[in-house]
Order: sequence, then C-alpha cells, then structure tokens
Amino acid sequence: MPVVRLAPDTLNEENVKFAQVRLGQPVFLNSVPKSGTHLLRNIVRMFVPVEQQYMDQAIQWPNLKQHLRAFDARMNYMSWGHLLFSDMSVIELKGVRKIVLVRDPYNWVLARARFFLSDEFKGNIDHVKGGALGIDELLNLMIFGVYQKAPPMSEVYTFNAVAWLGTGAAVLKYEDLTAALRKLDTAEGEVFFARLLELCGIAMPGDWRERVRIGADRKYSGTARENLTGLPFEIPDELPATQKRLVDYAAPGLRAVLGYA
Repeated sequence: MPVVRLAPDTLNEENVKFAQVRLGQPVFLNSVPKSGTHLLRNIVRMFVPVEQQYMDQAIQWPNLKQHLRAFDARMNYMSWGHLLFSDMSVIELKGVRKIVLVRDPYNWVLARARFFLSDEFKGNIDHVKGGALGIDELLNLMIFGVYQKAPPMSEVYTFNAVAWLGTGAAVLKYEDLTAALRKLDTAEGEVFFARLLELCGIAMPGDWRERVRIGADRKYSGTARENLTGLPFEIPDELPATQKRLVDYAAPGLRAVLGYA
C-alpha cells in the first residue's frame, strides 16, 4: 500500500481534558480516500476515550485480517479507514456502527491530485511529481486512473461508497460537514453534530462545540490542504469544465446517486 507521511499526533493530549463516556458499540468511520477522513476522525475522537480509539493503522482491504480486533464487541473501539465493500468486510463489520464519508467527485479529483503531488504521499506513481505532467493531464489521470498503478475514480467510489448504500451504513457528505463547522454556533450546526454523534452512539455533552473546534483544527490533520508540501504547481479551486464532463463520462450517475446532482 502507498505510504502517507504524517506529523506526530498530539490530539490525545486534548482529549483527556474532557470527561469521556465509553462507547457501547464498535464504530467504524469509513470513507472514500481524500474525502476528509482525518477531519471526521479527529472530531469524533474528541468524544471517545483514548483507550477506545483504535489508532494502530487505517483499516483497508489489504490489512483487514490483521485488524479484526478493531471490531470486537467486547472492546467497542472507534476505528477508521477506507474499507472496500465485499463479503468479508460486511461479515466482519456486522454489529458495528458504520459511517461512510463521501465527497463531490468534482472536488475529489482536485483533492486527489493535490495529495498525489505532495511530499506526504509516497507510492508507485512518484514519477508524476515534479511538474512532469501538465495540470489537465494530471487531472485526467485522477479521473481515469494510472494503468496498473492507481485505480480509476469510478472504481474507488464504487467499492468505497456506492456499494455500501442501502446496507445500514450512514452516508455523510464532506461538504455538509464543513458547512456545519462554519455554522458551529447556530442551531443548524447543532442539529448536524447531534446527528453525527447519534450515529456514533454518543450522547451529546454540553461542551460539544469546544470539542468539535479542537478536533476540527486543521493543524492536527497532516493531509489538510495547507499542510501538504512540495507541490510543483497550484491546483485550481474548481475542476475545469472539460474535466467535469469527463467525470460524468467516466462515472455516469455517480454524483446523482450520492446526492450531488
């Protein structure tokens, strides 16, 4: 699997400043890679005792068998990762609360490109770094994949998100999460985070806003946009019109089934 370089994690030091209540059921935060995984994880961590946070590694299909204890009902861990939908993953996650975090495919292409170009990502496609490709060529690779090296967008979304729909997994949009953070002091923000905590089986404490603010602090996420280093050129804020059409061609109906169109 590719290697992701992250800064040391110190969020547990913030966690213990708050009174924590033990989880009564395992929780797995699943996500499409580059959809705000660390943001969601760090927010939820602020409501879970440190000893119930399964932080050994992000759980993915290749390492699933090595981390089955993350779903042990006797321990009730909160774990996270990018777990493909398959027979084994469904069986092992039976009885586990599941949240699937998704992102608008248009924005996901940009986030994937930004991450692949950064020093924080080490994989088998490092040759695309250093400005060897133009921006349009790079974005097309993010959509259609790098042959035998990186999967196409349609495959990533199919197995990490779409196939989980209708199975009891709760779907959460990255855009809704970030919008709620901007409205944290409003009733709308409270409704969103009350639902998120309910999905995790967590009662909302009175100091929830302070916990969310700390967990959402982007300095704790090594893969946040502003924390990525070594990018040879700037990635645009909006996907160009041609690449939007290519997304719709490569994965027809994807944005609609996820509620983006």
